[in-house]
Amino acid sequence: MLIDLHTHTYPKSDDSFIDPDELIEAAKSSGLDGICLTEHDAFWTQEAVDALSRKHEFLVMPGCEINTDAGHLLVFGLKEYVFGFHRPSFLRNALKQKGALAIAAHPYRRRFLEEPGREPEARAEMLRRAGGDSMFKFCHAIESVNGRGSAVENCFSQDLGQQLGIKTTGGSDAHKLEQLGTAATRFKNTIAGLDDLIKELREGRFEAVDLRGNNHEAQ
Repeated sequence: MLIDLHTHTYPKSDDSFIDPDELIEAAKSSGLDGICLTEHDAFWTQEAVDALSRKHEFLVMPGCEINTDAGHLLVFGLKEYVFGFHRPSFLRNALKQKGALAIAAHPYRRRFLEEPGREPEARAEMLRRAGGDSMFKFCHAIESVNGRGSAVENCFSQDLGQQLGIKTTGGSDAHKLEQLGTAATRFKNTIAGLDDLIKELREGRFEAVDLRGNNHEAQ
């Protein structure tokens, strides 16, 4: 199954230009098998996404993109935003208590500078520093294919995942309709809902896919 784990809709994400219904219909047309709604520091209820799934006869699952002091995390299995989630240690404890998990979104941000990163020594130092970030220690995956990231940025994320020994995912990070269908995650088994998604992410039965054809899919 091909699922986009990283999308944004308006008004829950105020920087998005996509209506939820438009997003779902576009996802169906693009060949995806499902999407996750991961708004900025805001959650959809399970009841709301179930209603969207029934309306469009398409798999829709809730998540959230949480802005922490160390970067952005896609979380699955939490139901509401709690003050303190901006602190990675606080969020880590909440994930553990609820049986939820996190994926590091676009990990190249704050960690990789494209121009100096063209120099092998500078790039290696950026990877070394990023690899020491404690936030990654409680992530089940990192996003190696971000639909809004450049090929060079995504390659850095892929190399970071390999360095850390963490599997990687893909997601469009769509804020506009034309950004949908650029990246996704392929799952080996059928995903029928959020519980299945969390199980398969924990078991590592997935791979990142660049739907634009760039040659840096996760191995």
